[in-house]
Amino acid sequence: MPSPRATRPAKAPSARADTRLATSRRPPAPTVGFVSLGCPKALVDSERILTRLRAEGYIISPTYEDAHLVVVNTCGFIDTAVAESLDAIGEALAENGRVVVTGCLATSYGRPTRTCSPSRARKRRRT
Repeated sequence: MPSPRATRPAKAPSARADTRLATSRRPPAPTVGFVSLGCPKALVDSERILTRLRAEGYIISPTYEDAHLVVVNTCGFIDTAVAESLDAIGEALAENGRVVVTGCLATSYGRPTRTCSPSRARKRRRT
């Protein structure tokens, strides 16, 4: 006669085991590169954005290449700040290709910042 243990049906996996499996199969957290330019207000805005990104599960990447996208928080009040912002946008586009532009430059230019290259934005600024 078989032992009682051998005749019992196999136990169904517990809900806890299923949770561990689901947790171990999560895709890696998305990564974001971040550049903050400009005045103290821009710095505060950058800190708020970074805090929110981390709270939503994003990892801040130290390099553009390792990031899923790059956020460039810009300044647009004086010509040298605009030039620095456009250079940072161009660098992020060249190294990553997926860039979100925020800050003063983005709000002052609006649509042109989203639809054209930094060199075109420079030309528009001069005219």
